[in-house]
Amino acid sequence: MTITDDLQKLLDILPQDLRQAVENHPKRDSLVEVVLDLGRRPEARFPNQAEYLSEVPVTQEQIDDCIQRVGIFGGDNRAGIEQTLHRISAIRNRTGKVIGLTCRVGRAVFGTIGMIRDLVETGKSILMLGRPGVGKTTALREIARVLADDLHKRVVIIDTSNEIAGDGDVAHPAIGRARRMQVAHPNQQHQVMIEAVENHMPEVIVIDEIGTELEALAARTIAERGVQLVGTAHGNQIENLIKNPTLADLVGGIQAVTLGDDEARRRGSQKTVLERKAPPTFEIAVEMLERQRWTVHESVADSVDSLLRGRQATPQTRTVDDHGKVAVTRQLAVVNGRGGHLGTVEESFPPARPSNGSNGWRSSGQMVALPQLPVERVTGRSEFDRLLDESFNYSESIDLDAATRVPGPNGEDLPLHVYPYGVSRHQLEQVISVLTLPVVLTKDIDSADAILALRSHVKNHAKLRQMAKARHVPIHMIKSSTIPQITRGLRRLLNIDDPDMADDRELQLFLHNGSDDEMDALEEARLAVEQIVIPKGQPVELLPRSPQVRKMQHELVEHYRLKSHSFGEEPNRRLRIYPA
Repeated sequence: MTITDDLQKLLDILPQDLRQAVENHPKRDSLVEVVLDLGRRPEARFPNQAEYLSEVPVTQEQIDDCIQRVGIFGGDNRAGIEQTLHRISAIRNRTGKVIGLTCRVGRAVFGTIGMIRDLVETGKSILMLGRPGVGKTTALREIARVLADDLHKRVVIIDTSNEIAGDGDVAHPAIGRARRMQVAHPNQQHQVMIEAVENHMPEVIVIDEIGTELEALAARTIAERGVQLVGTAHGNQIENLIKNPTLADLVGGIQAVTLGDDEARRRGSQKTVLERKAPPTFEIAVEMLERQRWTVHESVADSVDSLLRGRQATPQTRTVDDHGKVAVTRQLAVVNGRGGHLGTVEESFPPARPSNGSNGWRSSGQMVALPQLPVERVTGRSEFDRLLDESFNYSESIDLDAATRVPGPNGEDLPLHVYPYGVSRHQLEQVISVLTLPVVLTKDIDSADAILALRSHVKNHAKLRQMAKARHVPIHMIKSSTIPQITRGLRRLLNIDDPDMADDRELQLFLHNGSDDEMDALEEARLAVEQIVIPKGQPVELLPRSPQVRKMQHELVEHYRLKSHSFGEEPNRRLRIYPA
């Protein structure tokens, strides 16, 4: 990397004694900024420490002398030194008088974007995130130069504070052939962004510090016109943008959606969930964790969707060593795609599904059941905020101890992870609990060993069949979401033969949490089947019952592999059971 900082021009604006103290400092080349506050000792800040330059407090005369040596302070209280990248920021009192200065060293670092050069060349819009001082503006400046000089694109920089291309009317050489548009006042940045597209026919727009809703909307307008965007925003990670209502539009925007009963049942979630509103303005996001370690979200849309559903995103982590060699690793969620332990695999290999070495249908790694979350109303906060926090904190309640799997008698991995589609989750859990079956329900199709679905739903859902085929997940279909059908479906999945006669545990399924009337009706049907229909081969009519109770009786009869029909008019409609 080649670094140019014109440090001496910044030191020249400092008082004589402070200038000499910095010039003689052993860490002068890594200086970040010099802070001058009225009545306090002057301070020099370095990447990992801060030191006082003098024991004598700063006077108003020293501050005024520094101000005379720099350019004009704009509406954002920032000034610069002509033909340099340095930034001088002012702190004013209530009357507008400058009583403090932050003199930030601006450096042009050539080669700093080696970690993401391949992404820059794709032509996709890139959003840079990171804490102050991590190097966002430096990276932005280098990206603009590479796009203009190396890739020969028409690049326009929206330079609100003259921080990217330096102070003065002549742009700093660090931006190469890129053009720079200055902004008279920070409030007008969004207008200049639109003006740049309309007047100067750019292929790339470079923006620093998108911080208002108008600027976010202007960025979306530019992206929808087919112009590549490269910008920075206030926030360390994508999660910060999702929770920021002003800037959420940069990643697609967030909205609360009410699902239909079937879709909520299929997802196994509550009816009101959070979803992404639109395609993200920026297709790629780079989280600048440290100067030499960046996290790359190659698809912002996929990362945001995963986070809103409580899953762990799987971004790349790119690092560079002292010799400029870039290492790329990818984080993979080992536990059911929802956070937990993270492993890393080298990017040079295709991301493989984690394996536990067993010989089931699909050796798909360790997975856990997803507990149902209690739905609580949080006082003093909006429903939207509650949903948002819940989506991020979902993984905290996962019981990692349930992830242990053992080989079953037929070679399958137990417990078996089943993805229900259109099947009542409550009845499934009831069957699994009462019959103590080694089955775990999962809401992530990627971690499922099999899909248990209603036949009618599978016929009308080609996408489900395509997803299952792509992931090599077998689909087991049942005719209806009833306890007998569910029981047989799970038995088939586990290769367990159906018993000739129902055992006591299976009969408990029908008596589970029933009212006295329901239990009486089911007991009547059971006695009729076991004492008359099966041993004597004679049909039996039962007493009149309500539609809900008759439905339960039908399910019990179906459990015995017998036929039954309802006949008669309400309120005397009743069941008739026929021998096999």
